[in-house]
Amino acid sequence: MDKEAFHRFLGAAVNAGGSDIHFKAGASPAVRVNGELVAFKVPALLGEDTEAIVRTILEQVRFKGKLEDIVEMDASYALEGVGRFRANLFRSKGHLGVILRSIPLDIPSFEALGLPKVLEQIAAYDRGLILVTGVTGSGKSTTLAALVGYINARERKHIITIEDPIEFYHEDKLARVTQREIGRDSASFATALKNALRQDPDVIMLGEMRDLETIEIAIKAAETGHLVLSTVHTQDAVRTINRLLGVFPPESQQGVRNRLADTLRATVSQRLLPRASGKGRVPALEIMINTTTIAAYIREADKTGEIKDYIEKSAATMGTQSFDQHLATLLRAGEITEAVAMEAATNAADLQRAMSFE
Repeated sequence: MDKEAFHRFLGAAVNAGGSDIHFKAGASPAVRVNGELVAFKVPALLGEDTEAIVRTILEQVRFKGKLEDIVEMDASYALEGVGRFRANLFRSKGHLGVILRSIPLDIPSFEALGLPKVLEQIAAYDRGLILVTGVTGSGKSTTLAALVGYINARERKHIITIEDPIEFYHEDKLARVTQREIGRDSASFATALKNALRQDPDVIMLGEMRDLETIEIAIKAAETGHLVLSTVHTQDAVRTINRLLGVFPPESQQGVRNRLADTLRATVSQRLLPRASGKGRVPALEIMINTTTIAAYIREADKTGEIKDYIEKSAATMGTQSFDQHLATLLRAGEITEAVAMEAATNAADLQRAMSFE
């Protein structure tokens, strides 16, 4: 496959509203639209086709290694007038393949993403830890970019992003934004994060909390007066807290609980659900904002499970919400169907109760 044909597929995928484009030997190219994977009506690709695509991507990132040495690799790719893409290169049955995630050219606003106004309050924190959570493909990186974009437009601060690879490009507005890519600009997340603390940051955006060292440094950065934004692959606030604790040795976990109680400002956990109209997807969110009560629940292991109930009770005064409360709101607004709401509900009975009090 030549470069022009590759670009045509990328353009067609973006025009169709696709989120991910798949190229692998032995199958036709495919695009994920509204959560479903749809194959292009073209012949299956050969190994030489996918190898040519990989060469095109590597040419842009100025890869200096040998093609035969690539087993798995992350990269980025830009196509003028179409968009930017996060690419993962891999091998399947010995052949090279690639899956590209489409990244919009413009930094999205909270309103454009359908996110609630309480995120403006969350983005206004001066220090602490803010986590955006969800499964792969739930829009975490996009929400994180919107948070950075909101701060960039309103605060005279130094924002450092550490990503693998860089996804959204942020131009300096009121803030100064320094973007660093793992592999190209730094050896690892932990190394980049350590050095970021010496680069006069106000805000640090970390693409992902991956391991104990990175999590430890991120918490320390939040403790020393910085605002740290990051993502975790978890479904809600309680699971997020438990996931962070779980990377530390048992003897350290109570100390980490105390530190999280002091530094965690908010969690935004999201899922993308099909719209009732059949056109696109809508985010469903659980939003937790730390309070004295939440902090106490984080400190005490036998109380952490009660966070969800407190989130629901605080909805009217704090702007927080559980998934089931938001599902009820979306259902009443006609944004999603009852079948989708019930399938996505954390607890169907809780959803029914949330609807009755909406």
